[in-house]
Amino acid sequence: MSIQDQRKLIEAIHPFGLLSKQRMDALMQKIDIAYYPSKTLLISGSISSIAFYIIIKGSVTEYIDDEVHNVYGAGDSFDADALIYGNTKAKFIVEEDLICYEIKKDDFLDLMQDKHVQSYFLQDFITRHKQLKDYDAQSELSPFLISKVSDIFLHVACVVEANESIHSALERQEELGAKVIIVKEENGYSIVTDTDLRKKVLLGDNNLGKDISTIATKGVIAVEINDFLFNALLLMTHNSIKRVVVKDGTEIVGVLEQLDLLSYFASHSHLVAVQIDKAQKMDDLKAIGHDFKNLIITLRAKGVKVRYITKLIAALNEKVYKKLFEMSVPLELRDKCALIVMGSEGREEQMIRSDQDNALIIKDGVEVELFREPMMRLNGYLLELGFPKCAGNVMVSNEFWRRNTSSYKTLIGKWTYNMSDESVRNLSIFLDAKCIAGDCALLYELKNYLHTVFHARDDVLAHVAKAVLNFETPLSLFSGFVIEKERNDKLDLKKGGIFALVHGIRTLSLQYEIKATNTIERIKELNNIGVIDKTFATELIESFDTLNAIRLKATLEAKSVDEGNSINPRNLEKNQRDLLKDSFKVINKFKKFMSFHFHLNMVV
Repeated sequence: MSIQDQRKLIEAIHPFGLLSKQRMDALMQKIDIAYYPSKTLLISGSISSIAFYIIIKGSVTEYIDDEVHNVYGAGDSFDADALIYGNTKAKFIVEEDLICYEIKKDDFLDLMQDKHVQSYFLQDFITRHKQLKDYDAQSELSPFLISKVSDIFLHVACVVEANESIHSALERQEELGAKVIIVKEENGYSIVTDTDLRKKVLLGDNNLGKDISTIATKGVIAVEINDFLFNALLLMTHNSIKRVVVKDGTEIVGVLEQLDLLSYFASHSHLVAVQIDKAQKMDDLKAIGHDFKNLIITLRAKGVKVRYITKLIAALNEKVYKKLFEMSVPLELRDKCALIVMGSEGREEQMIRSDQDNALIIKDGVEVELFREPMMRLNGYLLELGFPKCAGNVMVSNEFWRRNTSSYKTLIGKWTYNMSDESVRNLSIFLDAKCIAGDCALLYELKNYLHTVFHARDDVLAHVAKAVLNFETPLSLFSGFVIEKERNDKLDLKKGGIFALVHGIRTLSLQYEIKATNTIERIKELNNIGVIDKTFATELIESFDTLNAIRLKATLEAKSVDEGNSINPRNLEKNQRDLLKDSFKVINKFKKFMSFHFHLNMVV
C-alpha cells in the first residue's frame, strides 16, 4: 500500500478526516504497521492498551462478560476508550491474523488535544451516532440548508380581532380559504385550529356568538420570512406541530404548512398534492403515481430524514385513498363505515409502495353486503395504481377484513384468547390501524375495546411480545455481521432489526394503552410515562432512523420491494457500517429489555 493510499485510509476514518493538513502530516510520520497472529489477546482488564488500532487485514473480536460485543474488520478501528480511561472491561482477541496500523498511546492522547478528535471520542453513544450521521450526510445537505422561507408558497393568514364572534371568524376563514384562524390579542397572538373547533365548539359549548378568543390556544410559534427553511422544519419537529406562522418583522404574512415544506424540496412546487385533490378519474391518479418515486429520491438526495419522507408519503397516500374511497363508495354509505390502513401505512412508515394492508369497519345495523362491490372496486383501483396485492390477503376485497363493529369485537376476543401465530399476526396488524376515510369513530371504538380487553393481561402480552425474538440480530463473527451465503452475502434489515423494534414498541404501547401508531411517536410516549428513559428512547429513535435510511437506499436500488430489505454490508461506506453496527447493538439491548420486562424466558 502506497503512502497516498495509507493516508486515504486514515482520512476515511472519522474524525481523522477533519484534522488539519499539518496535523495529518505529523500523524502519518508516527503511524506504525504491526502484525499479530490469530488468538493474540491484545487488550483486557489485565493487559493495558498500548495503541489505537486501525485494521488493514484480518479481524478482532471484542468480548464483554464472555459475550461477543463487536467484531472489527478491514477499515475498522478500536479502542479509544481503553486509551482514554486507562482500563476496560472488554477483551480484544485477534480472530484472523491481523495486519494493522498503530497510533501509539502517547501520540493518540496528543491527538485528543484537537477539538474534533476530542469531541468525537468523548461523546456518548447518542452524540457519536448523530455525529457520524451528520458526517455521512453533510455533502448532501447544502441545498436544504440554504433555502429560505421566502422561497416557498405560504398559505394566506386569516387574522381576526379577539372580540370577533366565532361565527364571523369562521366566515372570514372560509372566505380566505385559510387553514387556521389567528387571533390578535392585546399582548400578542393566539391561534384557532381544527382541533380547537372540534373540542371547544362541536364537542363543547357550540355558542357561535361568543368571542373567538375564548376558544383560541394562547401564543403562536412563528418564523421570520428571511429565516432558513431548515430552521422552520426544526421548529415544527421540536414542538410537534404541523405549521408555523410566518412574520416579516411584527407583521404576519402567512402560514407555512409542513406538507408544503417537504413537497418544496421534492419539486419546488405542490403539484403532487394539488393534483391528487383535483383528480376526477383514475387516469388522473395514474399520471401522478409516477412522481412518487422521484419525489422520494429527491427528498433523500437533499438530506431530508427518512421519518419526514415517510410522513410525506403517508399524507399523499392518504389523499389517494380518500379520493378512491369517494370514487368507489356511494355517498349515502360513506358515513356508515370506516376505511382503515394498517401495517407500515398505518404507522406512517411506508417508503416505496408495499403490499396493501387495509380493511373496512361497518357500522352495526348496516348490511355488510352493501359494501362488497364498492370494496372490490376500491381494491381494483389500488392495484391499478401500483399498490401490490397483499400476500396475506389483508385487503378490503377479503370479507374477513370487511365486517361490522360487533364482529370485529368478537374477532378481537378470539385474538386475545387464542395465541396462535395467526392471531398474534392479525392482532399486530390491527394495532397499527389508522382511519383515513369514513366515520373514524368506528375505529376509535374498536381501539378502546381492544385496550379494555388487554388491560392487565400480562400473560397474553408476553406471548405477543415473544415475537421480538423470532429473528437473530445479524451481528456476529463475520466482519461484525452475519450474512447469508445463499443470498449473495446479504443480511435482512427488516428481520434483523426493524421488526424487533417495531413489534416490541407496539407491544409496549398495547400494554400502556398508547393510542399513537407511529413507532417514533410511540417511543416518545413510552419515555413520557417512564417506561424507558430518555437516553434509551433516543438510542432507539436514532437506530430506527439509521436502519430505515439504509433500507430506503437499498429499496430505491432494488428490482423488487422484497429485495429492498437485503443489503450487503461490504457495499456500505465505512461510516454507514459503523452506524449499522451501532444500531444492531441497540436492537440487542432492546431485546434484552423486552425479555426482562415480559419475562420471555418463562413463555412457552
